[in-house]
Amino acid sequence: MRIEGQRQSTNIEDRRGRRMRGPAGIGGGGIGMILIILVISWLTGTNPLSLLQLTGGMPGGAPVKEEVPTGTAGEDPESRFIGAVLGDMEETWTDIFAKGGDRYQPPVLVLFNDTVESACGSASSATGPFYCPADRKVYLDLSFFRELDQNFGAPGDFAQAYVVAHEVGHHIQNLLGVNAQVSRLQQQVSKTEANALSVRLELQADCYAGVWGHYAARQDMLEPGDAEEGLRAAAAIGDDRLQRQSQGRVVPESFTHGSSEQRMEWLRRGLASGRIEDCDTFGGRR
Repeated sequence: MRIEGQRQSTNIEDRRGRRMRGPAGIGGGGIGMILIILVISWLTGTNPLSLLQLTGGMPGGAPVKEEVPTGTAGEDPESRFIGAVLGDMEETWTDIFAKGGDRYQPPVLVLFNDTVESACGSASSATGPFYCPADRKVYLDLSFFRELDQNFGAPGDFAQAYVVAHEVGHHIQNLLGVNAQVSRLQQQVSKTEANALSVRLELQADCYAGVWGHYAARQDMLEPGDAEEGLRAAAAIGDDRLQRQSQGRVVPESFTHGSSEQRMEWLRRGLASGRIEDCDTFGGRR
């Protein structure tokens, strides 16, 4: 990706190097549990607490809240890259919302190491990147990108940008009220139906990530092969592929994020059209 001269976002909390005081929340459970959490929740849906409840990882107490000033990312290349792509996402979504007569309120992106406190609970880096609708923040340990490369076989800077864009996609859903609607519906239906709603939510976030990518390409930010990097990342974390690798069989009714084909399809759709209206995973074809 070409990010030279791109404005750095000022909506970043750099909590790296800060140790959270109080009991740790997510993260104990050994390597097996860490892998499961990493696979399932790096693109978590509306509320990380639901995953914690399923894995028995509820926080053991309330950490002491630590105020961290919001500003730009650090000077290391990884965080500067994140600051640049987040800055471009802010401009893109501000324009899209303005065309619809609305004002975009950007999320804050929190960089952390090891453990972090959010309004959705405490988390460790094993959880992977997540969006917390309660505080409207995206949480990211940059070490996840090494996992994306080495364990998921999805290297590349646009693969990393896709991760951030997907979580920002969940923020868009929060602003539009989609998260709240889905949460209400999930409380009224069976587990299988609730999972299907989660899939639609995740696929829409993939499509929104593609919408941003469409405008990034129009600004000549994308280089040859970048789109393929994003699609490769989307395919790598499809539920069918992960289930086949972890348990040797696929259980579609347990999907929460969508198959590899679905994830690629909706990311590709957003990349092609750049229209938020084309990301209706609830009323349109899955």
